[in-house]
Amino acid sequence: MNNLSIRQATFQDIADLQKISKKTFFETYAAGNTEEDMLQYLDVEFATEKLKVELNNKNSKFYFAILMGEIIGYIKINLGESQTESMAGKSLEIQRIYVLKEFQGQKIGKALYQKAAETAKQNELDYLWLGVWEENPKAIQFYEKIGFEAFDKHVFQLGSDAQTDIMMKLQLN
Repeated sequence: MNNLSIRQATFQDIADLQKISKKTFFETYAAGNTEEDMLQYLDVEFATEKLKVELNNKNSKFYFAILMGEIIGYIKINLGESQTESMAGKSLEIQRIYVLKEFQGQKIGKALYQKAAETAKQNELDYLWLGVWEENPKAIQFYEKIGFEAFDKHVFQLGSDAQTDIMMKLQLN
């Protein structure tokens, strides 16, 4: 997509980050979860104070996908101790890749993934990893197409619902 730009989110972008986070998460997961669990998750995980802490963390980075001046998605990556799981070797976690539903299938997710891969290579890391909900076949297929392979599972708590995420990784050369 020719007019797509990727830029790092800053502290001044917190309102935009909160808005795109809530919208994309809701679009992706509302159909498979209760309204109560969704609202609780959105209120807690994308609260202004929580996002401020994440933006201030030197080992976590957010990058927006911007098309024609509109934020249409983002990626959150974690390095070192900021990763949500302890991993062997030198790794980078892709904690979130979220793209607005109307822009899915247009290589936006791939452009965001490439930002993570570029960061991993710059930091001389061995692999990328992520967790993806086992009931999100579209995302699983996307990651498999890029070359990620399942290696484990972990529990992801969404409100009162303990869900299973498939953990996937991509070895870098």
